[in-house]
Amino acid sequence: MIEPTLNYVPCPVAAPAGKPEAVRRMAYWEWNATGNPQHSHVVVCVHGLARQGRDFDVLARSLSTHARVICPDVAGRGRSDWLADPQGYQVPLYVADMLGLLAQLHQQAPIATLDWVGTSMGGLIGLGLLGQPGLPLPVPVRRLVLNDVGPVIEWEALARIGEYVGQMEHFDSVAQAADALWAMSGAHFGPHTAQQWLDLCTPQLRQRPEGGLTLHYDPAIAVPFRALAQATPEMAQASEAALWQLYDQITAQTLLLRGAQSDLLSAATATAMTQRGPKAQCVEFEKVGHAPTLVAAEQVAVVRDFLLQVDSQGSA
Repeated sequence: MIEPTLNYVPCPVAAPAGKPEAVRRMAYWEWNATGNPQHSHVVVCVHGLARQGRDFDVLARSLSTHARVICPDVAGRGRSDWLADPQGYQVPLYVADMLGLLAQLHQQAPIATLDWVGTSMGGLIGLGLLGQPGLPLPVPVRRLVLNDVGPVIEWEALARIGEYVGQMEHFDSVAQAADALWAMSGAHFGPHTAQQWLDLCTPQLRQRPEGGLTLHYDPAIAVPFRALAQATPEMAQASEAALWQLYDQITAQTLLLRGAQSDLLSAATATAMTQRGPKAQCVEFEKVGHAPTLVAAEQVAVVRDFLLQVDSQGSA
């Protein structure tokens, strides 16, 4: 079975005046089953708030025979370094990190075709990356997949997620952790077999020095998130306006995925996203909330077909 390699990209850390700039590392998982390390088609897959890059194993394995698939662990998650200042856990820093990652990938092997798949927070990072003309991308992003996220984020979903993000449970085994995570939020992800859920949960865990397991992220990622959930109506409106401005400036061909029972991306917002900006094509998955995990064969096929279809210029 195809497996990824673990790599790192150095990311700058702000240092006090007169002191040398520190460096932290962002981890990323690279999938490449073509046997061609110089493959010019790159697909970057970026996970949600409290997840990590191995969420995309099923999709990445499927795409890796056609492209170089890159799945980063966003700062503070998985194998990436944690931040000293919790307030850094926000989209602007993540966008800067992704620019560094893309520059390193392009230096390793020139990128000719670049696609982006973003689940929830990963989609917001995509908005920040694609919606700001003039950012130093190696090439423009050709196709964008936004997985259950848009410019308007429903407050009820933020409140629900805020109840558990940053709560560092302790588990005695992977099986116990999988059961607990399903009870906490699994139903929102839609139907999964026991093995599919176990495969999703295993990389989400790390060993505790004193024994047992806990979640594989810095609990401090919850600090700015909870501040967002407590925003005033005026602050929320300003944030939505800024996100719509980013969305409206996107020129990439866009696919919007929505869980039909999502509490984060409303049907009204999804409809608006099909009518403005890049005018996304929208696909809904029944019996799924926030967010589709891109593990089910139906979900993988939708994304794969979108990314690998031949365009009018003859490139896939």
